[in-house]
Amino acid sequence: MSSILLIEDEENSHQLLNNVLHANGYQTECVRNGQEGLRLAVKKDYNLILMGFMLPLKRGEEILRNLRRIKSTPIIVLSDESTMYNRIQLLRFGADECIKKPFTTEEAMWRIETVLRRAQGIASVLSFRDMRMDTVARRVFIGEREMSLTETEYYILELMLSEPKEVFSKKELFENVTGEEYWNGENTMNVHISNLRRKIAQITQDAYIETVYRVGYRLR
Repeated sequence: MSSILLIEDEENSHQLLNNVLHANGYQTECVRNGQEGLRLAVKKDYNLILMGFMLPLKRGEEILRNLRRIKSTPIIVLSDESTMYNRIQLLRFGADECIKKPFTTEEAMWRIETVLRRAQGIASVLSFRDMRMDTVARRVFIGEREMSLTETEYYILELMLSEPKEVFSKKELFENVTGEEYWNGENTMNVHISNLRRKIAQITQDAYIETVYRVGYRLR
């Protein structure tokens, strides 16, 4: 049974995550401030740490900085509009994944299980038609040819491949991938989608990303 340290002071998220983790067979230890969370994370060996960012007594960036000096325990950060860093920055600080609030239990469990599989070296492959993504090695192929992707492009494809029948709005893609508010993100998403389409077209004539008029994008 995997053991998970939950460091979260926000009551709704704390209860929701603790309940869904127990329901899925995980053992949890829960604290509500960063100082106690860091103490436990250093003292004990957990399979995963799931933590908020704007925590009392010790904030997320300090926990990440201290832990990454001494441990490689996978860490998922729960971010919201008060978090001053976007998803890419949090990953560079040492987080393995980010979950943006508000989140569904389905999204949370998918990200938790993906990180645990990656940490255990268990192959996890997302696929659609001839495109496949190895989420452990973080490599994407169309047929036998590998795509060369930026971090942001990879995360966009990862999100779309996780729900291949879903239509994603630009807002959903932007906020899930960057952790930032969408108010100034439309042009950014247009550029990323255009770059992805160009890189796909270098490998195949099949168009994998379809524009759904006035809604967003989906795989086809």
